[in-house]
Amino acid sequence: MSEASAPATANPVEYIQHHLTNWCIGCDPVTHKPAALIDFNAFFVDTWLVGALLALVMMLVAWKVGRNVDPDKPTGMQNLIEFVVEFVNQQIEDIFPDRKNKWIGPVALTIFVWVFLMNAMDLIPVDLMPWLATLVTGDPHHTYLKVVPTTNLDTTFALAFFVFGMVIYYNIKTRGVVGYIKTFLFHPFGKWLMPVNIVMTAIEEIAKPVSLALRLFGNMFAGELLFMLIALLSFSIWAMPAQVALGGMWAIFHILVITLQAFIFMLLTIVYLSLAVTDEH
Repeated sequence: MSEASAPATANPVEYIQHHLTNWCIGCDPVTHKPAALIDFNAFFVDTWLVGALLALVMMLVAWKVGRNVDPDKPTGMQNLIEFVVEFVNQQIEDIFPDRKNKWIGPVALTIFVWVFLMNAMDLIPVDLMPWLATLVTGDPHHTYLKVVPTTNLDTTFALAFFVFGMVIYYNIKTRGVVGYIKTFLFHPFGKWLMPVNIVMTAIEEIAKPVSLALRLFGNMFAGELLFMLIALLSFSIWAMPAQVALGGMWAIFHILVITLQAFIFMLLTIVYLSLAVTDEH
């Protein structure tokens, strides 16, 4: 669907494909897709823009609340932030052995809040933002607009590789370079099966970022797709009540999904980092 204003049911397949297409610079001008699975010439403007704006909002809110903290008369936002901070700290205390580490708290908190905010963009009606973009720009091309960054593999893998980089860093910091290499040589079957150990440990390590990225992407992509299918019910005025009811029920349930996915990503980050700082593998 090249125009946001076209009826959703004129071509349901094209409608879904339209909403699954990013606003991309450097993509194929006809398909609006990257030339290959890994294409460094493709830049997803909507993914970067929404993610950056949400990060900016998160920082501005934290800065403003931090400047006006009042222990005697806390505001509603201060109470909310304190609740989230205490919740994340509790997870760290239960899992992370090095409680004096000054980085794990901010990293875990940032991941949880940022992923939650990016996931929460899925609650915006699927046709609203492309329609607004068309009004602002007057360019139908800009109706290709995905506002949920976590439905893009670039976002989920970027987050996962950041966590993976921290895992490698803490492994080396705890064991040293030689000690980290030994974990590939002697784990899990001992020195007599080094080739098998290398393959098994490499798979185990690579599976960490891959599972983090694909789990978040898969759940959010499925949720977005279901919202699109519900939007297709707008073919008739008689179907509107069913569309509103189904959309409302799925939105309520999806609040649990987006929160759970942010929590799982944060929790696994803490678990992987806790494993990296322990002497035992």
